[in-house]
Amino acid sequence: MSQLEIDAVVFDVLGTLVDEPAGIRNGIRALEPSLDDPSVERLLSLRQEHIEREQRRILDGGRPYVTSDALDREAARLVADAAGVAGPAAVAALARSGRRLPPWPDTVTGLARLAERHPLIGLSNASRTALLEVSAHAGLRWHQALSAEDARTYKPDPEVYQLAVTVSGRPPERLLMVATHAWDLRAAQALGLRTAYVTRPVGDPPTAVDQFDLYAEDLGDLADQLDKAGPVRPGLPQP
Repeated sequence: MSQLEIDAVVFDVLGTLVDEPAGIRNGIRALEPSLDDPSVERLLSLRQEHIEREQRRILDGGRPYVTSDALDREAARLVADAAGVAGPAAVAALARSGRRLPPWPDTVTGLARLAERHPLIGLSNASRTALLEVSAHAGLRWHQALSAEDARTYKPDPEVYQLAVTVSGRPPERLLMVATHAWDLRAAQALGLRTAYVTRPVGDPPTAVDQFDLYAEDLGDLADQLDKAGPVRPGLPQP
């Protein structure tokens, strides 16, 4: 492993630190308890496909920017209609389920350990409000949490990763982007950030041609690898 000199660690949130599908499944089951598992999975896919498609339309200029809250509400209406459930209260409750996401078993302890040595920055496509609620519900520890809403676009637009570079006041190569989505890491890499892939059941695995700086089984493994990479540079802000 090559020497890594890192001033801050930047984390993707949805999927990397919290189990987004599990939280949405809970919301769908609460919407209509009689649904069987295949129906829940079909509706989960319907929601995710809508959000990914609309984010891509925004990135491609086919739709004006709207926050993730608006996309969540749209997706919730689609799911509720497909499930045969009517009523604005049910749709609103389903939309909010995207903010009540359980952390992975290693997330809270892993962040605490990493925070002992590095400033931690959350960088998410979730809106400012959603990111606040997701972080509070899951017990995520940050020194700074940044939403793509601040750039009025979505990852993988480079403007989102630039938020972390600007806030940190450090050159991109001094930041380590951590994600379970290979597409996310590729975009960060293109801007010059160092990259770490963390294995999750819901991630987008690397391909044979991807070359990320670190590959970790979980946050504990990531912390071990960063410990071996060398001491924190003197003079950095400490938690």
